Amino acid sequence: FLISGKTDMANTVQQIWLLDYGAGNVRSVINAFAKVGQEVSLVKTPEDIANAKVLVFPGVGSFGACMLSLESKGFKEPLIAYLKSGKPFLGICIGMQSLFESSEESPGIAGLGIFPGHVTKFKIEEVPSIPHMGWNKVTPTVGSAILTQEIAAKYFYFVHSFQVSSSEHVVATTKYGNSEFVCAVQHGNIFATQFHPEKSGVAGLALLESFVKFSQNPTIEPVPFQPSEPQSQPASTLAKRIIACLDVRSDDNGNLVVTKGDQYNVREGEEGEKGHVRNLGNPVEMAHQYYLAGADEITFLNITSFRSCPLQDLPILSLLHQTSENVFVPLTIGGGIRDFVDNNGKTYSAMEIVDAYFRAGADKVSIGSDAVSAAEAYWKNQELTGKTSIEQIAVRYGSQAVVVSVDPIRVYVADPSQTEHHCIEHSEPGPNGEKYCWYQCTIKGGRERRDLDVKQLAVAVQALGAGELLLNCIDRDGTKKGFDVDLIKDVKTYTFWFSSL
Repeated sequence: FLISGKTDMANTVQQIWLLDYGAGNVRSVINAFAKVGQEVSLVKTPEDIANAKVLVFPGVGSFGACMLSLESKGFKEPLIAYLKSGKPFLGICIGMQSLFESSEESPGIAGLGIFPGHVTKFKIEEVPSIPHMGWNKVTPTVGSAILTQEIAAKYFYFVHSFQVSSSEHVVATTKYGNSEFVCAVQHGNIFATQFHPEKSGVAGLALLESFVKFSQNPTIEPVPFQPSEPQSQPASTLAKRIIACLDVRSDDNGNLVVTKGDQYNVREGEEGEKGHVRNLGNPVEMAHQYYLAGADEITFLNITSFRSCPLQDLPILSLLHQTSENVFVPLTIGGGIRDFVDNNGKTYSAMEIVDAYFRAGADKVSIGSDAVSAAEAYWKNQELTGKTSIEQIAVRYGSQAVVVSVDPIRVYVADPSQTEHHCIEHSEPGPNGEKYCWYQCTIKGGRERRDLDVKQLAVAVQALGAGELLLNCIDRDGTKKGFDVDLIKDVKTYTFWFSSL
């Protein structure tokens, strides 16, 4: 597929209404439709739903929060009426799950009830881990004028913990581990996907383009379905992810640049000298280059603070706005997610910063130092308070939206009995020939060490609701020696999803 701006098909511009119930990154959906030549307006009143000709309902977070928000805004009944009217509708993720009667995620809260059936959680014994997060294949079950077999031959981006196991309106399924679930449904002019087309690169844009074409002419007949020959396939078709992780900070002139550290030192010159910040390029341009080269996700780690700025003027928000206009894979942003007071004396909570990041185009947020503090507090009483940023973000946006970035450094010991921390035998001996080490967590960009090891951090943040670890290693930073494989192998034994730098 080749999609570059407005396509021939999209010369007919129509108004698409987007139902934003207040959670998640709707900017990416708006930008994706703009990429295929369409204009999007946000639903602000129940009357907007009734008057819409084409309606799109994306969503992340919890089923219950979604339904309660629809009810509180007066959107639920108009949405049900719209779905029964026969006008074109596209649901994405929670937008698909909401079409069913209920969800195990939120007992006692009714869905829209358009389709019979219930949403259930993946069974941990059937899948590698929860959430199901990454790029996976889809398998058509019937012909569809929207999800054609050509489009369905590509990988799409998923991020969810709950699934629809079966539906009479299924048009495609996906296999994850030993679990096969419904990834797309269609009935008349209602079409919905569990995956995120707006975050699925060129394949996702092609699907949105196909939906637009269908909405302009709903009488289009499905392409005759040709089932492929039965083949033995592995338990899961989840693809490995290539994540471009860019360290971003302001240079000495106040401009945002991509930089790279040597043992976390990002300035040129010998140790002890304060040279210029190492400038590797413009972050927006580099993110687009990585996207065009095939990166599956882009991560920006803001390694300096802009806390003197009013929230609306944070440079990182502008970075997200610009990047999301031309990058259609998941965007993660990290740095500065904590309470702060700007230079006007106004106080902002960590959740206000997170909300601003999502509204600007982020799909996930990465938490560093604040996660270490949360883990330390967790181990004091081993209980959940609901007050940490990890817990609050997970409740509002889902655990898949919370990434914990850990910056550990090796502490070598001659024998594991010399420390109470979790030790491993490392392939690289210490400075005095020590065979063992433990990985000490740091904060403030590696400048301050804490009495907490990586295992303690990982177990704690998983309990608090984090969905992914971003695993760094100060000892390997800037050495060109590659990943710390010993650390990776160890972390795999006691934690969930993680990526490594």
